[in-house]
Amino acid sequence: MKFEDLLEELDGFGRFQKMVVFLSFIGRFTLPCHFLLNNYIGAIPPHHCNLGSEDGNLTLEQRMIINIPKQNDGTFTSCHMFSEPQYHLLNDTHLKESNYTDVLVVECQNGWIYDNSTFISTLASEWDLVCKNRGMNKVMATIFFIGVMIGAAIFGSLSDRYGRKTMLMVSYVLALCFAMASVFSSSIIMFAVLRFFTGLSITGIVIVTSVLTVEWVNIKSRKLVGVIDSLSWTFGYMLLPVMAYGVRDWRWLTVTATLPLTVALISWRWVPESARWLIANGNVEKALFYLNKCAVMNKRTKAANSFLKPEVLSSIVSEGENRTYTYLDLMKTPNIRRLALLTGICWYGVASSYYGISFNIKGFGLNLYLNQFLYGTVEIPAKVVVYLLLDRIGRRRTEVGGLLMAGCALIINVFISKDQWIVRSVIGVLGKGFTSIAFSTLVLYCSELYPTVIRQNGMGYNSFMGRLGVALAPLILLLDDVWLQLSQVILCVIAVVTGLVASRLPETKDRCLPETIEDIEGTRLSPSLVQETGKEEENGV
Repeated sequence: MKFEDLLEELDGFGRFQKMVVFLSFIGRFTLPCHFLLNNYIGAIPPHHCNLGSEDGNLTLEQRMIINIPKQNDGTFTSCHMFSEPQYHLLNDTHLKESNYTDVLVVECQNGWIYDNSTFISTLASEWDLVCKNRGMNKVMATIFFIGVMIGAAIFGSLSDRYGRKTMLMVSYVLALCFAMASVFSSSIIMFAVLRFFTGLSITGIVIVTSVLTVEWVNIKSRKLVGVIDSLSWTFGYMLLPVMAYGVRDWRWLTVTATLPLTVALISWRWVPESARWLIANGNVEKALFYLNKCAVMNKRTKAANSFLKPEVLSSIVSEGENRTYTYLDLMKTPNIRRLALLTGICWYGVASSYYGISFNIKGFGLNLYLNQFLYGTVEIPAKVVVYLLLDRIGRRRTEVGGLLMAGCALIINVFISKDQWIVRSVIGVLGKGFTSIAFSTLVLYCSELYPTVIRQNGMGYNSFMGRLGVALAPLILLLDDVWLQLSQVILCVIAVVTGLVASRLPETKDRCLPETIEDIEGTRLSPSLVQETGKEEENGV
């Protein structure tokens, strides 16, 4: 008897499963708020050199004219000033920076004055992360995602060892504590450290809940659950610019983005442990407890009485008792090793493309709030497309198609001039939608590829590779200082290459979840993915 057969008897998507999905939705809602928070708290407001004490005989505009050079477009520079006031410029204001050949220009001597019309306070205005230090704003995002990357590996391993439910609680508590503590940072170093640990803690939510929901539902409901889980991300994505528009101070915005975690923490008591994981680890009695609870909520108690017995559950997964699995098990056998290599590359490429577009909220000409909101809005039809395509053309074709179309959108924008901002914005939003299709598909796809005994390890490793892509995405955008379109070309190449790699993965549509490593390697009867994987291996793929 397979676990899928057992779920069908209990109603594989009844009230119990819907409760699991709903609780997962609550916990995941805050993730995009923190993942994209740096777009707002790390924004650089308009600024100019601090001109020191005021001169009552001159207006601010006049003081800027005699102290700050102008750029070729007629605006004042942000990072330089004259070594001495140039009073003659009051009568000759048409000069541009390039014409100041005989005037000594120096870097700002007394700090900067910031325009607070858009932001009351950001990291840049708080700790002067501008001019030669402006790259530190991107570095803050990278530090956060390095924490996410390391956390993915940690929580992936610990969730397979100590259980999904336990590590979900740990993730909730630590993320809430570190995020709130970062609000009280007194230096940029203290903030960077706390953001690192916030990222490390919060990533446990996504890798635990994505696996937990898939392990509790039947085959035909997996795609629906995958789409619902990803919609929690979409709604958080859309809500963040609304919150940022209303809360302009970076400290209060961080608090606002973190508050949903308190609701998730309260709701944790109703989250069930994965019965699959319990059975795979020999804890049959506790698995029976949750399965009986599922039967009661789904009103299947009579049907369940005949097969909810220890001897029946023990036969589902013969491997796993008295054995601890680690990341090394991803490398020990040939099919699992190949699977890990392919999925790792896919996660890196999809995450890098997705966040490369998401972080570039000013790159296509729209207001940063509106651009972010449109990036979130386009994910709704993208998720509908995912739902329609997963069973019609399969996981693999949906994944490959999303990546290749995203690559096309990115390269098209390279050849469109900056003044055609409407066209650039439309294509940029479409590109974001295609990367969303790829990301939503990949989370479900990979959770179906790995066997139960190492599924959390597999997802932890994949998430690690994905967060590596996210951590490097802000640094890729810095390459625009070398050539304005360089980052878009690199992201396009990444998306296309990743699509080609994804085409080598086995299909999982309408297949049972593999339970053991033997299911993948073909050394156990009734393999779920072995046939296709084996054929590809025979063909030398």
